[in-house]
Amino acid sequence: MGPLTGIKIIEFASIGPIPMCGMLLADMGAQVIRIDRIGDADLGIKRDPAFEYTSRGKRSVALDLKKSEAVAAALKLIASADALIEGFRPGVMERLGLGPKQCLDANPSLVYGRLTGWGQEGPLSKAAGHDMNFIALTGALDAIGLPDGPPVAPLNLLGDFAGGSLFLAFGIACALAAPNRAGRGQVIDAAITDGVLALMASILGQAASGTWQKGRGEHVIGGAAPWNTVYETADGLFVTVCAIEARFYQVLLERLGLNGSELPDRMDRTRWPELRTRLAEVFRTKTRDAWCDLLEGSDACFAPVLSANEAHLHAQARTRGMFTLVEGKLHPATAPRFSRTRATIQGAPVMRPGQHSVQVLTDAGFSQAEIQTLAAQGAVHIAT
Repeated sequence: MGPLTGIKIIEFASIGPIPMCGMLLADMGAQVIRIDRIGDADLGIKRDPAFEYTSRGKRSVALDLKKSEAVAAALKLIASADALIEGFRPGVMERLGLGPKQCLDANPSLVYGRLTGWGQEGPLSKAAGHDMNFIALTGALDAIGLPDGPPVAPLNLLGDFAGGSLFLAFGIACALAAPNRAGRGQVIDAAITDGVLALMASILGQAASGTWQKGRGEHVIGGAAPWNTVYETADGLFVTVCAIEARFYQVLLERLGLNGSELPDRMDRTRWPELRTRLAEVFRTKTRDAWCDLLEGSDACFAPVLSANEAHLHAQARTRGMFTLVEGKLHPATAPRFSRTRATIQGAPVMRPGQHSVQVLTDAGFSQAEIQTLAAQGAVHIAT
């Protein structure tokens, strides 16, 4: 039984960070009901839904929220929920009749979680945007990349999922744990830009103190140092070394068969290009697997660069159970791990919008006649 067992979450279907947030909450034991909107251009899942892992463990009810009957049905579902998550632009939920006021009137103890890129107010609040836009505005994107190239986007992990999904899930958990919560709901305004800035706290502190290297690719943690970077191997693959501390650097040199006294001073930035060249020459003498045999498990702070299709094959992943099978598909396991309230994946991804419409509405107290009436009105879609 996961730590959120007994908690009911209403997720309004959207793309990117909201599905991930819902997955995180479902993995922790929450009952997540996804409301899919009938008539949306994006309602049909373009990829094989069995591989839409962020919809795992959820139930789907499909409603045409342009119809008052569907809005009333949504409010009835919300009335028995603990929290709601939505990721539309400011004002969209209000126009649907499902804004914070309407939902909190229906359920005064509701935690209403809103996630946007820019936040609920400000000159950009109603503008479209995606992950790279959001991390660009925070100063994070500028710091990522090589000195002689443009900034490099770290997929959409930093903005959508870290700054967005994780912070909204954190906000939901905090609000649910708030003291004296009974009968007193609240609204969470989670913005991806806010979350990324929070993640940037250490770096912003260094920038304010003048100790942060301003040039892209010039800072140690960004791969500038020859002993904290990526090297190509003999077979055209890559490995990482992060021997930041002197004692770890010494282990690295010993494993590589190098004499530190014959190399440039590791802390002399002017000689970093020379040291990088020397280390690159060494790493190109063996394959990635050969370097794994020599360096893995040591204090050289080493790891191979694995592809997404390789990660599950590594001994660390297999021993720790970092992946798990769900109906024959390999999923990332739940995280983090709990000693008592163990979290488990509650089920396979949703296969069709409206797949669980009848079950969800029945559980919410609708009679079969009422459900059939809603379906006849086009307010609810029952997937077959």
